[in-house]
Amino acid sequence: MIVCFDIGGTAIKGAGAWAVDDIRPVARRQTPIHDFDAFVDVLRSVIDEIGERPDCVALSIAGVIDPDTDRANIANIPCAHGRLLEADLEAALGIPVLIANDADCCALAEYGAGAGRGHRVVFGAILGTGVGGGLVVDGKLINSAGGFAGEWGHGPVAATRAGNPAVELPRFACGCGLDGCVDAIGSARGMEKLHRHLTGTEMRAEEILAAWQDGDEKAARTIDIYIDILAGPLSLVINMTGATIVPVGGGLSNSLPLIEALDHAVRARILRKFQRPLVVKAECAIEPGLVGAAVLGLAFASSR
Repeated sequence: MIVCFDIGGTAIKGAGAWAVDDIRPVARRQTPIHDFDAFVDVLRSVIDEIGERPDCVALSIAGVIDPDTDRANIANIPCAHGRLLEADLEAALGIPVLIANDADCCALAEYGAGAGRGHRVVFGAILGTGVGGGLVVDGKLINSAGGFAGEWGHGPVAATRAGNPAVELPRFACGCGLDGCVDAIGSARGMEKLHRHLTGTEMRAEEILAAWQDGDEKAARTIDIYIDILAGPLSLVINMTGATIVPVGGGLSNSLPLIEALDHAVRARILRKFQRPLVVKAECAIEPGLVGAAVLGLAFASSR
């Protein structure tokens, strides 16, 4: 048995996991973001509530472990930011601790219990508040020691000419400090920014998608350009990794027509030809962070 956590800046979700299909959540706790001792106490209280000493503790976090320094980069939890978090938690809890980025855990969840079952190479993509991803090969994260592998949303590679007919686009500023990242235009806020640039109209991403489905020409133009911009970088990721399934999570994945349109555009651009859907909606829509952390922890426990 292992204990898994999905840790965000607002809440800590915990569960005991005896198998991938036997994950038993407990009541969520508030995240103490400024007090590390209180943070540890919350984790300890979950372990105590489960009532059995686990083989390890596995955490899904909205941050990154620097593979060169082993220090945590978690902006929304200041008490954990900059720490040797894995070592500090192991010392405090007396139990082995594993930590993975939340997008990586989503990819692991899809590999172990979702659309990626039966596939050797799974690239889990996130389209929501941001654009992210994680890569799993033979059941293991490529960046198991931490790092930024899978972050296809960053890097100045977004097209500045896209759509049919093509339109010229600016290099939108990204929160990472660069201009022209896929994240800056492929996220929900990016879709809104693109629509505003094209039409001068303020609409939420959900409204743009609904208007597109209702046959609105302006919304259709935005989605055509949006898909064209996303399909190129995602196709390159698939060519480079050999992924045979790309489950998509995040808020925008709730639009199945959007995912189907992206799938058709990507399959037209990659070298390997698939006669089945390749880019699909993620199946682990409920608590993918917990499920992915469970997959990570159970694999560790079984290898000991």
